[in-house]
Amino acid sequence: MNSPRRDALQVFMDVVEDGAYANLRLKDIRRSPEEQAYVSSLVYTALEHVKWADYMLSFYVKPQKKAVRNILRLAVAELFFMDTPDYAVVNGAIQLCKECGKGALSGLVNAVMRRMLRERDSLPPLPDDPIARLSIQFGCPEWIVKEWLNRFGEPDTVKLLSQEPPAMEVRAQWPFTSEELAAQLPIPYDRGRVDDNCFRLSESLPVASLPLFREGKIAVQGEGAMVICRFMGDMRGKKVLDACAAPGGKSAYLWSLTEGDIDLTCFELHPHRVELMARTFARLHVTAKCEAKDATQIPADAVPSFDAVLLDVPCSGLGLIREKPDVALHREEQAIDALCQTQAALLAGCSRLVRPGGTLCYSTCTISLRENEQQVSAFLKAHPDFALDDQRQLLPQRDGTGGFYMARMKRCI
Repeated sequence: MNSPRRDALQVFMDVVEDGAYANLRLKDIRRSPEEQAYVSSLVYTALEHVKWADYMLSFYVKPQKKAVRNILRLAVAELFFMDTPDYAVVNGAIQLCKECGKGALSGLVNAVMRRMLRERDSLPPLPDDPIARLSIQFGCPEWIVKEWLNRFGEPDTVKLLSQEPPAMEVRAQWPFTSEELAAQLPIPYDRGRVDDNCFRLSESLPVASLPLFREGKIAVQGEGAMVICRFMGDMRGKKVLDACAAPGGKSAYLWSLTEGDIDLTCFELHPHRVELMARTFARLHVTAKCEAKDATQIPADAVPSFDAVLLDVPCSGLGLIREKPDVALHREEQAIDALCQTQAALLAGCSRLVRPGGTLCYSTCTISLRENEQQVSAFLKAHPDFALDDQRQLLPQRDGTGGFYMARMKRCI
């Protein structure tokens, strides 16, 4: 059987080399709760600090082939950013070389790790340039670090990049109440800073094993995503479309906020995700019409029948970089152009479904002028029948949430 470190290495390599999603790959690992927690912690720590590890390793060893390169990355992350004893990290890295058929290189790995240990108080300094320095220190692409430095300045950018997310966030699902959930949660928590219905847990909880989960009384959802639903306004008695709905968390919260007094339709591009969403709704006792539909392909003569449309678009996801460090690994600046084109197509198409006097709410989980403020501005310029009612950017260092953006627009009567 593979050791926990071998499992961590395989997941890590799948993410950094092949673009897999860490959270999905970690679900494939079957170990004891303690070993599972260790594997997850090692993978996420290594993802968060892979740029730092690569920078430091460049001073100590020539570039290595894939397996050994990633063994060293894991070992450096564990050595400098986890509480594992030094000897256990070094011995574990040597054993991992042998497990992977790279035993001949275990001496090299041993020498590199021991030298870094000896010099841990005099490691090479990070670059003086703030863009390069913060990119390496926090594992964030230089192009977005540059934008944030220009917008927020260095002190706030450092706070943004270093803000630690809560271990887990949950909420009650109507008719179960927040007061009832507060009385039954088995671990300490804080209430949300922006939405009081959010419970920020002190540690991760195996929620799916709780009776509360099976009975549809509790949902795992971040506070920022919850704020988007509240930002839409009072949706009681209204006909509402969630146009990019899967996995269905925002739709379920809209249902909860309105106590079921909502006519809810949900679009999702991929049929298998429609099925996933329908199962979630069944557990949470949500009634909604779920359709496999491409929301970029709304015909020009579509009937504008919805009181409100929520458009939570595909985006770069960089507002969640502290929660999902793998997001930053594969975000190239050039790829933002394609995302922006998709976002614009979704806005143009879904705007046709909003009745006169109705609401179009555009949202992302990123902090990016091109995807947020500039996208909305371009839409409004091209669609004079809509007017901006309000917009809001949540910032981790200020609001304690992920970096969510939302804009509420009204269609003129």
